[in-house]
Amino acid sequence: MPLLATSNRSLQMAITLLIALASGYLFTLVHMPIPWLLGPMLGVCIVSRSVKSVQLYWPGYLRNAGLIVVGYAIGLSFTNDTLKEIVRQLPSMVLLTLLLLLLCMLTAYGLSRLAGISFPTSLTGSIPGGLTQMVSLAEETKGIDMTVVAFLQVSRLMMIVVFVPLIIFSPLMGANSSPSNGAASVLATANSANWSDLLPDILPYALLCTGLALLGKKVRFPTTFLLAPLIGAAVLHLSGVHGPSLPDTFIAAAQLVIGCYVGLLLKPEKLPNKLRIVTLALISGVILIVGACGLSYLMTKIHSVSVPTALLSLSPGGMDQMGIIAHEINANVSIVTSYQIFRTFFIFFAVPPLLRVLFGRIAKGRRPSGESKS
Repeated sequence: MPLLATSNRSLQMAITLLIALASGYLFTLVHMPIPWLLGPMLGVCIVSRSVKSVQLYWPGYLRNAGLIVVGYAIGLSFTNDTLKEIVRQLPSMVLLTLLLLLLCMLTAYGLSRLAGISFPTSLTGSIPGGLTQMVSLAEETKGIDMTVVAFLQVSRLMMIVVFVPLIIFSPLMGANSSPSNGAASVLATANSANWSDLLPDILPYALLCTGLALLGKKVRFPTTFLLAPLIGAAVLHLSGVHGPSLPDTFIAAAQLVIGCYVGLLLKPEKLPNKLRIVTLALISGVILIVGACGLSYLMTKIHSVSVPTALLSLSPGGMDQMGIIAHEINANVSIVTSYQIFRTFFIFFAVPPLLRVLFGRIAKGRRPSGESKS
């Protein structure tokens, strides 16, 4: 017990790392989505909140390093082929993305009213911008309950990763698993990356991504350790500089260091109206999946694409999983990847500033009434 309750930071980090490794490995055994992010996050959270004799610690600079790696990986997925596809279908991409975000806003409003949580918290938790991005945004924005945001994001992601493949492979869709000979997306083929392929091509990317992240921190760029490397990697890759794919273990390590940091920030005991929020989160997830199905039908009317391709393109979460499924069923991987990347970039760059403006106006609107009551 005295050993576990030590104030030695190095030992606390070592214990945190062991818990994260065990949790991540367990999540891989049960085939959970993004196991090396969710596993450490939930494992560290559970141990830190339930075992009082164990003191855990994880420095912020490791989480920032993990965000830089994730930003590089996403930026690298932005290829000339996806850029051409985005330009070709830009009007429909904008329309369908805005309709999806509108559905998310309506769902978030209903969730906030019924669950008794603030609208900024429910909206940040409902927007399909990725767990890492939205949690980072929640951490930087005052008045947002990050525990609720993380719960809503995780529950939605797990529902989409579980139910969308079931819908795709159901008799309704008629999709069959048959590996194609076509080119898969960058994320879907990342498993073939080797450590020996990193040097020396990774060096200019490493310098640029790290430099932009540090520069962004000085100028207070939003979620700089994720977005700045993402922009730098995308621009450098589109300019023709070869960027090597990262090995699975590299990606897993980046997810682990992020998961440890987020896990220590979560406070599930402070989740208000637990049963009501869990129930409403499940309902909102179902509404979002049904809405994605409806938008995919609209997409088939706008473009001559199959229903499975449209649904995978508009599923709000899991860009890498959707790309792999598209490859397995001979769907149009280029279109799926393009829509997923466009929505990811749109939410990364357009949504956070809009949310900050919206939340600022909400805060100003509440201030006079609060002052009058006092």
